[in-house]
Amino acid sequence: MASDHTRSAILAAAERLYADRGFGDVTLRDIVAEANVNLAAVNYHFGSKDELIAELFVTRSLATNRERLNELKAAEEEGGGRASIEAIMHALVGPTLRGCLGPDREGSTAARFMIRASIESVPPIRRIKNREVDHLRKFVAAMRRSLPGRDDAELYWGLHFALAMSHHTIREKERLTKLSEGQCDLNDVNAIVDRVVTVSVMALTGGEPAKKAPVRPAAPYGRLTRQDL
Repeated sequence: MASDHTRSAILAAAERLYADRGFGDVTLRDIVAEANVNLAAVNYHFGSKDELIAELFVTRSLATNRERLNELKAAEEEGGGRASIEAIMHALVGPTLRGCLGPDREGSTAARFMIRASIESVPPIRRIKNREVDHLRKFVAAMRRSLPGRDDAELYWGLHFALAMSHHTIREKERLTKLSEGQCDLNDVNAIVDRVVTVSVMALTGGEPAKKAPVRPAAPYGRLTRQDL
């Protein structure tokens, strides 16, 4: 039990420090001082700073991904096995945005840690993001059922852009607030989710891009052709 308590104390201290100061400015010595343990305890439970960061990120990501998949399952059950593309996008981006934005969440250590993870590109988190994609494949499969006949590459791009919009909104919320002089309400999380979903769905269902008009050869200087009239 004492070992479990030590492990939990290290995780809690590390998450607080990373959330407050970022990954680059926090050392293992900072963490052991905050957790009131010795350095050997960190090495025993995690092995390295990278493994400690990975453990924290995986723990928080699993909770978000579980919520995503539960919402996706509910949407497909409601749709008789095929959810609408709007419901799929809501399940994809809603948990991430609700987990990090809004006055009731932004002050939490967990939210601030995940915002740091989104802003700062550190190797252990990059490796996990690149490796753990199975839950996203389930979303692509649902998108395929919702939009039969659509090219798979379009579905992957649509999912990619939806996630990118979500993370960019989380990372750059202060910039958007300043740019819009407060007109964009970053506290209305449901409205933000709806905006991201709307744009994502438009990108997937808005039809083919308009064809460019053929380029006509220029008329000799001083002469008009029938097409110029």
